[in-house]
Amino acid sequence: MQKILSMNKMETGLGIFFLVLLWSVINPKDYLTWILETAPALIAVIVLIITRRQFPLTSLAYILILIHSIILIIGAHYTYAEVPLFNWLKEAFNLERNNYDKIGHFAQGFVPAIIAREIIIRKQILRNINWLNFFIICICLAISAFYELIEWCVALVSEQAAQAFLGTQGYIWDTQSDMAFALFGAIAALVTLSQLHNRQISQLKSG
Repeated sequence: MQKILSMNKMETGLGIFFLVLLWSVINPKDYLTWILETAPALIAVIVLIITRRQFPLTSLAYILILIHSIILIIGAHYTYAEVPLFNWLKEAFNLERNNYDKIGHFAQGFVPAIIAREIIIRKQILRNINWLNFFIICICLAISAFYELIEWCVALVSEQAAQAFLGTQGYIWDTQSDMAFALFGAIAALVTLSQLHNRQISQLKSG
């Protein structure tokens, strides 16, 4: 029963995902940037659809993946340097840059931490909680570093697309701060959601 409920929630999430995606693709700032920014979300959806019967995830994981996807899709529509709400925050608080990209990189650590945690626990790869947390943080940092390498490759191939895709806004420590926010996100997820996640994994196993 728990697996059936998880699948139903996933289908609801897919509906929300495609509605937001449809909004995003209508007159975005730049179509090449839109493709680059939405690609991770689209790949994730394909993987989830393929694996949903053999390995359905907890509701928590599906909700976090949806939230992360929406963050990516909004950034794809406006570009990360020009999301209107964060432009307003920039002006209201006299900030030097639009910081929407930091929300994305925080989520880049927060969401994969729960996904990695679920896979490791359910596949019984690690049992020691300290090693579990350590490897989850390492995985999230590896994902963040890999994404920065992708951004670097895009910059080498297309300077025009890179300006919108990277969203550095002249900040020389942008790469390092991106990875730091992913690290903070991973730690925050483990500290705040581990107990809830454990309960949902137990329910999924018993269902």
